[in-house]
Amino acid sequence: MFTISVPDMMCENCVKRITNALNEAELKFGVELATKTVTIDGCQHCLKTAMEELEDLGFTPEIQ
Repeated sequence: MFTISVPDMMCENCVKRITNALNEAELKFGVELATKTVTIDGCQHCLKTAMEELEDLGFTPEIQ
């Protein structure tokens, strides 16, 4: 499992956008607004895909 920090995730709309994008990418994940994190349950390829999806949405993800 990997944890990605998304410091510019600010509201429930951000959570919805992230959730929709990661669902479309068919990833297993969790989104936590309170800690501004996304957890990815998968391999390095899944992590790379999630990072790319978050960047495409305009976020600045950082692997923790």
